[in-house]
Amino acid sequence: MKAENRQVYTIFLTGLSGSGISIALNAFQDGGFFCVDNLPTTLIEAFIDLCKKTPSISKIAVGVDIRERKFLDYFSDTLADLRKTQKMEIIFLEASEDVLIRRFKETRRPHPLGYKDLKRALRKEAQLLKPIRDLADKIIDTSTLSPHQLRKLITKSYLTREPSGMSIGLVSFGYKYGIPPEADLLFDVRFLPNPYFIKELKALPGTSAKVRRFVLSQEAVKEFFDKLNPLLDHLIPLYQQEGKSYLTIGIGCTGGKHRSPVIVEEIGKFLKKKKLSVSVTHRDMQEKLR
Repeated sequence: MKAENRQVYTIFLTGLSGSGISIALNAFQDGGFFCVDNLPTTLIEAFIDLCKKTPSISKIAVGVDIRERKFLDYFSDTLADLRKTQKMEIIFLEASEDVLIRRFKETRRPHPLGYKDLKRALRKEAQLLKPIRDLADKIIDTSTLSPHQLRKLITKSYLTREPSGMSIGLVSFGYKYGIPPEADLLFDVRFLPNPYFIKELKALPGTSAKVRRFVLSQEAVKEFFDKLNPLLDHLIPLYQQEGKSYLTIGIGCTGGKHRSPVIVEEIGKFLKKKKLSVSVTHRDMQEKLR
């Protein structure tokens, strides 16, 4: 195959400073991607062409952030040109302002924009990056994720599947800690009896056999799946037809410890039987149990 016709699967990793871009890029590198960080956007197309001429390189990840001050002037046009010939995805990482401030204080590193007022720098950066965020195929909010959890999320979502096809992310969460901003579909299971109020189940996670048996023994759960499964059978092919790369389904209960993890695990089994690419994240289960 001629080099100019060879496809190199490309991921552009960008987002807000302090949101975990370096951690995510390291995860891609450990997963077999050829990675480069802070590459000037004027060199991106030449870099990809060079990778096409190197048979040993089939997957690359490019980290681009606000450090490359002038990349905003060219990045959108560069991406538009590349989409015509390249198999590529854009991942945008972000986090809440309070979390980003805490992370900068912990690392004692200055913000790349150089403002003395950190809040001003963060807000200016978010404003400058909004056009790039709007182009993203996937937005990941890392506010509640530890470095280990972010690496695990990247691994499950991108490194254990083929780059083609739609990836379905299932997220259990607690409404008291906020709705996952990345969710495309949300289902509230707070109508189910809560194991939290049963003494022998309260301290157990939703992945335990005892909690699972209790939740799945409820008649309301059977009725819920009798309606949900046909709905997913109907919706997922429609999302695939639209060319959607990622579909995130959020299942929420009060604290995200018991009911929603059980339901997410069952949905995961249902979808995996259909040979779909599925990743499962229990956002609030373990962290809040400690």
